[in-house]
Amino acid sequence: MELSQEQITFFRQNGFVRLDAITTQEEIIRLRAIYDRLFEQKSGRNEGQQFDLAGTDEDDKEAKLPQILSPSTYAPELKDSLYHRNALTVAQQLLGPTAAYTGEHAILKPPRIGAETPWHQDEAYWNPGQYHESISIWMPLQEATLENGCMQFIPMDTAGDVLPHHSINHDPRIHGLEMDTVDASQAVACPIPAGGATIHHCRIPHYAGPNRSDTPRRAYILVFGLPTEARETARDFHWQRERQTARQERHRNAQMKN
Repeated sequence: MELSQEQITFFRQNGFVRLDAITTQEEIIRLRAIYDRLFEQKSGRNEGQQFDLAGTDEDDKEAKLPQILSPSTYAPELKDSLYHRNALTVAQQLLGPTAAYTGEHAILKPPRIGAETPWHQDEAYWNPGQYHESISIWMPLQEATLENGCMQFIPMDTAGDVLPHHSINHDPRIHGLEMDTVDASQAVACPIPAGGATIHHCRIPHYAGPNRSDTPRRAYILVFGLPTEARETARDFHWQRERQTARQERHRNAQMKN
């Protein structure tokens, strides 16, 4: 899959770009069936890999923004896809030939109750002691619209650093992060068809609204990056230290058993 020079230039100037298609509609049908099965079975929950990104994540509460980290751990067939192959090709065009797959996650917004994903930068979740040069390729498994929570971005220079964040609603029991302050007056919404994609740099502020539609909003995200390097001085991501979540506890317990 070849990006145009116009698309590459737009990404470098704005930190994001939109694609109309990164895979086929036939593959979307196959991936959607796998995706729905993983969420219905709560795959990864006992290991802390499935959790409510926007809530306190108690077992007896309905998740309003469920997420699965590394879904291919529970469905290895996800990696055997045109989406994966095209995404790697795109990543190497944008970051260089040494760009490689570094992770994946799936985010579901249930119909009518799906919560917003607040403004944040992906790097705010990552190791503050490393330099990161990474992109996320976000693909919806149905049409993504303003009504159901398509992606929105604030164009900016990717050379900047991570801005201050805090746990959603300043509640350390919630895994999800949001920026302390944000000027969204220049935000660009990116509705796209099923099988389209948005691509954004790890330091670009982005947001996805709540799902007010009658159908689920499914997103499957692949992450690619250049090899990381240690910083001479680690940054202080205090929001990571302050967070105490049910997801962390399940993850620790699963690791101790192994």
